[in-house]
Amino acid sequence: MTAVRQDAWSPDDDLMLAEVTLRHIREGSTQLAAFEEVGERIGRTSAACGFRWNSCVRKRYEEAILLAKQQRQKRNYMKKSVAAPQVSSISPEAEERVYHPELAGEETLTMDAVIRFLRQWRNAYQDISRQIKALEKELKEKDEEMFDLRVENERLSREVNSAQTDYRTVNDDYKTLIQIMDRARRLAVLDEEEEAKTRFKMDANGNLERIE
Repeated sequence: MTAVRQDAWSPDDDLMLAEVTLRHIREGSTQLAAFEEVGERIGRTSAACGFRWNSCVRKRYEEAILLAKQQRQKRNYMKKSVAAPQVSSISPEAEERVYHPELAGEETLTMDAVIRFLRQWRNAYQDISRQIKALEKELKEKDEEMFDLRVENERLSREVNSAQTDYRTVNDDYKTLIQIMDRARRLAVLDEEEEAKTRFKMDANGNLERIE
């Protein structure tokens, strides 16, 4: 039975990652913010969520991502239409001297978001770099292990070839020995038959005479 890693992603985790990321895309938010939200829910780092999204989950939601981007464009277009500039009764010179706190707040918020995004992206990049180094180390170990196995396989192949050669030699010697023993047995049988067929008798003078 295959053991399941404790840090493995479940189908529910992947589904949550997809739903939250697509929602952030539709709303014009960043994917990094989505990764942070998912990480807080399932107890993982935003870097791990980003790595999972880019390496696995994203491929299964290409059409949904395209649709979410279209909805975001439509949403932005509607916002721009509603927030169309109105004619002001203030002169251009006075308009430049008027302080607009809402615009200043948006600018500050945007700069903070950019700084926050860059910092988080740096952390995510460092996490991914560490993962890449770990994978490279594991790959190197696997290559070394494969090299050792290849050397061992070559050694065993030589031993098998040597054993096959020895077997053929012993088999040939065995066959030769069997043939020699078979010839010796046949010769012994012929000698016995020859002796059994040969008969002698003694004549009146005391000489032996073969009886055919």
